[in-house]
Amino acid sequence: MTTRPDSTPELPSAGDYLIASKTCELKSLQYFLQMGRLVQCISNLVHGLQRERGASNVFLGSAGRKFAGERQDLIAESDRLKTEFGQALTEIHRDLTEHPVSSQLLNQIACALYSLDGLDELRQAVSARTITAVAAMEEYSRLVHNLIAVVFEAADTAVDPTIAGVLVAMVHLMNGKELCGQERAAGSAGFSAGHFDAALSRRMVHLFEAQERCFEVFTDFADPDSMSLWQELLAHDRELEIARLRRLASSVGPSVSKEPALAEKWFMLMTERIDGLKKVEESVEGCFHSRCVERFADARNSLAHQEALIASLDARKMTQPPVLVVCESATEANAASAADTENPANPASPAAGAFSASAISQHFGRSVLDLVQEQTRRLQQMSSELQSAREALEDRKVQEKAVLLLMKHRRINNDEAHRALRKLAMDQGKKLPETARALLAMASALK
Repeated sequence: MTTRPDSTPELPSAGDYLIASKTCELKSLQYFLQMGRLVQCISNLVHGLQRERGASNVFLGSAGRKFAGERQDLIAESDRLKTEFGQALTEIHRDLTEHPVSSQLLNQIACALYSLDGLDELRQAVSARTITAVAAMEEYSRLVHNLIAVVFEAADTAVDPTIAGVLVAMVHLMNGKELCGQERAAGSAGFSAGHFDAALSRRMVHLFEAQERCFEVFTDFADPDSMSLWQELLAHDRELEIARLRRLASSVGPSVSKEPALAEKWFMLMTERIDGLKKVEESVEGCFHSRCVERFADARNSLAHQEALIASLDARKMTQPPVLVVCESATEANAASAADTENPANPASPAAGAFSASAISQHFGRSVLDLVQEQTRRLQQMSSELQSAREALEDRKVQEKAVLLLMKHRRINNDEAHRALRKLAMDQGKKLPETARALLAMASALK
């Protein structure tokens, strides 16, 4: 014989779910506060690996005659930064794995850690000079790419537009800086060897053009302080000398010799430029942290205020008779608008902006209704403001997918695929993201 419960569970109220909505928002902001240290450690580690990569390419390009000691010092610094990254990841590990917000973010962290596991083997190959400068550069670049992609996936999970915009600026600045680092490494290899072949010259052009596109997106989302540092960097005298060396590396034939002494000058100038980009990056990181702290404090105060308000309303006795409280329904509003168009004189036709209704306490209903509508409007506004940030991230994803598609079907490398995509865009008079989407759509249709 079964026994029936004495009472049925109480139905959660609108206030309960309103508080839950606010709590969810607060937890998301708390998550980004915790992610801040990890992002900073990734930024520092990437910078260290970029410096190590540049020294390794000079070392290999000069047949081991240059930068042997400097390279060992940079390896020690990269190891220190790698340890800091591991500590930051350990601190946030439980929150990342017990309450995951993105499977793609977790998978990308796994990719980054796997790449880091192969760093010692890469270094040994460089020391023994059993790897070419080009191959070493590609391995270092793959590792750096996997680390930056962690920040990219973190940006893709942001639900607050003020935080999302800063992260979009950061990830594109980091990508532009990485491309600048690759350009330093490629130029160092060519100048150290005393010549640039046609393939290396084309790569130099590609790296310059690609980083410029990244910096364009960065400037669209950067905060005023970071933009000021960026403009100072562009106005520096070394930019003119870097431009001259770029022309020297990219505008000549494969057999024209270069002065090997230019390698040190190129490396020094590009290192100064990358260090300048690092200062801009640190400014963006500071903005990211301050935005997270500010938004977290605002959300916590808002939650506390609404909890107190709803608790006071719950405590009041429902002495007033029930009344109808109306909530706008988009479906009914559209239907009403259509009915009014067909028969505007019909008094039975519901007015545009029709409402659904429920009978609850007048005082409580009106107060909660105001809070719910306020939260709805705020979330809609946030979603609208997030759109541009999401589009910037989506554009990058689409272009990367199109590049991979070209690499697979044409059996070409990454640089050649990027050039092919740019040529398609230029020939069609379209933007890169638009061309990439059309290419993916065509490939999908042909399957």
